[in-house]
Amino acid sequence: MKRLNVAVVLAGGSGRRLGSRLPKQFLQIGNRRIIEYSIDAFEKNTGIDEIAVVVNVDYVPLMEEIATSNSWKKLKHILNGGTERYDSSLSAIKAYENVDCNLIFHDAVRPMVSQRIISDVVSALKNYNAVAVAVPATDTIVTIDKSGCMIGKILQRSQLRCQQTPQAFYYKTIEKAYKLALNDASFEATDDCGIVSRYLPNEKIFIAEGDDSNIKITYRNDLILIKMLLGEKSI
Repeated sequence: MKRLNVAVVLAGGSGRRLGSRLPKQFLQIGNRRIIEYSIDAFEKNTGIDEIAVVVNVDYVPLMEEIATSNSWKKLKHILNGGTERYDSSLSAIKAYENVDCNLIFHDAVRPMVSQRIISDVVSALKNYNAVAVAVPATDTIVTIDKSGCMIGKILQRSQLRCQQTPQAFYYKTIEKAYKLALNDASFEATDDCGIVSRYLPNEKIFIAEGDDSNIKITYRNDLILIKMLLGEKSI
């Protein structure tokens, strides 16, 4: 039987840094909410079999309204998130514990993810149990010394990448990494690739090529840029 490719759209964030009362994934650009663009991308991709959305419990009714107003056929679950980002990942892991699948985690606030990126990630999952998406770093990255205001080291830019999402995993791989993480008293929240890298150090994480337009909406200026990329005239 074919292993399912499940897109998990992570929409549990509060949007505090954006300064909005409504979480940023539910803000509108044009006549659609940001999360709708993200779900659309996975709905359209032939390599995706199923979609689950993870939201804060307070916004489940709103997400249900959004789902009802769309014609998505692949959206199967609206799951409750938690206080931390990794709680959202865990919610999806629990929901699919009896399913032979790959989980493809994507930030709802990256509405410009391309079909090429999604397809490349799905293709890479045929050969790897963990797949990241990243773009080359364009700025010089430095570390700081103990004073906090002096350069420690200047890192070699050619070896640096800026991670995006999706981040994708064979179910048993991400499940095992989280089991180890949650049993570690020194566990600190990080992204899903970071958890696999730390707790399954022998597991290779393939890097699929990202795109500069696949930006994450964090601040208000990001909304302006997304608006431009979508060809809209105003926010």
